[in-house]
Amino acid sequence: MTGTTLDDYTDRYARRVRGMTASEIRALFAVASRPEVVSLAGGAPYIAALPLDAVGEMLGRLGSEQGATTLQYGIGQGTLELRERICEVMSLSGIDAACGASPEDVVVTVGGQQALDLVARLFLDPGDVVLAEGPTYVGALGVFQAAQAQVVHVPMDEDGLVPEALEAAIAELARAGRRVKFLYTIPTYQNPTGVTLTEERRERVLDICERAGLLVVEDDPYGQLGFEGDAPAPLRARRRDGVFYLSTFSKTFAPGLRVGWILAPHAVRDKLVIASEAQILCPSAYAQSAVATYLGTMPWRQQLKVYREVYRERRDALLDALADLMPEGTTWTTPGGGLFVWATLPDGLDSKAMMPRAVAARVAYVPGTGFFADGTGGGHMRLNFSFPPPERIREGVRRLAGVMEQEIATRRVFGAVRGEGPRRGTGSDAPGPALA
Repeated sequence: MTGTTLDDYTDRYARRVRGMTASEIRALFAVASRPEVVSLAGGAPYIAALPLDAVGEMLGRLGSEQGATTLQYGIGQGTLELRERICEVMSLSGIDAACGASPEDVVVTVGGQQALDLVARLFLDPGDVVLAEGPTYVGALGVFQAAQAQVVHVPMDEDGLVPEALEAAIAELARAGRRVKFLYTIPTYQNPTGVTLTEERRERVLDICERAGLLVVEDDPYGQLGFEGDAPAPLRARRRDGVFYLSTFSKTFAPGLRVGWILAPHAVRDKLVIASEAQILCPSAYAQSAVATYLGTMPWRQQLKVYREVYRERRDALLDALADLMPEGTTWTTPGGGLFVWATLPDGLDSKAMMPRAVAARVAYVPGTGFFADGTGGGHMRLNFSFPPPERIREGVRRLAGVMEQEIATRRVFGAVRGEGPRRGTGSDAPGPALA
């Protein structure tokens, strides 16, 4: 007797579709958006911190005064005006003309997510290996999975990606005859951990990848959202060859406009444009004009300072609440910027198994399992502090701590919860001290 399925198209899908699953974060959106739920789950910026009246007037003028251009098709690479503005933005982080940054090598994308997808389309064949921090950005895992590549995680500690572990992983894969295409890394205020790769390790990681002939894909959505001085210079500010720099305006301006970019080695630029045109024909001329006009007419550098102050206050509110309310045995990272804290649960608790009870208590987070390609990480959770106000953050932690206390009490009486998955903190069975 054959089985049945609710999907009549199952036997028609391409092979690449078979492993596709919904991300942990997307599955939470319907619940987390309810007003009675304190959401520590998403990664939404606090858009209300923008001068919304001025932004609204600007957007209205783009339609009424420049509609013949902004509502028309554009070019696949993106407008020259925006690419020039992007180079101004990157220069704040040290990526400037002196290190080969040019508008000619910038490709505008539909958010950072399309930038990731373009790189995957250009470089990944089925069965290829991508090295990535463990844990890593869930959206990147989805892209690499769709490309039928295997992600091998490299452990992290409080100083970021461990160079010795990277070298060991490259050597082990070489012995196994596996083809490693690139290292994907979020070195600054990493998602989900908030950890930043140290200055000294940045050079070592670049040296290791150069010796191994590995490309480096540097994802930097949060680098300008530091709370305690400037972050270390991006990897692309140190090396131009073999380093792809990806970023977005979603965290520093408006995610709804969906504007990001890639700074690519010159030889690859044309292929990225061709791949983008095959996907979307061209990025939105209206969205590009909105970002370019914002950067050209509004005090965006001052707005970055506003965001930093808002997020610093909310990070501190989250850290204080965790210190005051979390049960014994809970640990967490202390990010110097970005939007996230990575928490490790007391022994025996599983963040994915606990999630239904947390939702019943009207609080949401992202289980750690979403940030590992193999679904481990159940002993951890990602907590976001950018969106809720400080008082709501504290209330959310209070509710979450109550759920955890109940879980601990239940375990004392009944033992382990059936279905608990293996724990993993940093991509190995021996978590680093900051993420354990």
